[in-house]
Amino acid sequence: MIFDKSARTVTDATIELLAPFKDLVLTITADNGKEFAYHKEVSKKLECDYFFAVPYCSWQRGLNEHTNGLLRQYWPKFIDLN
Repeated sequence: MIFDKSARTVTDATIELLAPFKDLVLTITADNGKEFAYHKEVSKKLECDYFFAVPYCSWQRGLNEHTNGLLRQYWPKFIDLN
């Protein structure tokens, strides 16, 4: 569980969560938030490429947007998914 969106917390959590699947992770695509400041560290530890989506181009983060759409069919946007 992530309790804040600091760059260090997000980086450590990403590495911890994806390390068991290191061989399967080929790329990561993120938005341009400050929480991804240590993207080079994530890329190096997981041995994958790291890309940033162009702002307002949601199709560049297809799986994320598709999953959000599926979830929102059942839970409206104002519902906290936690």
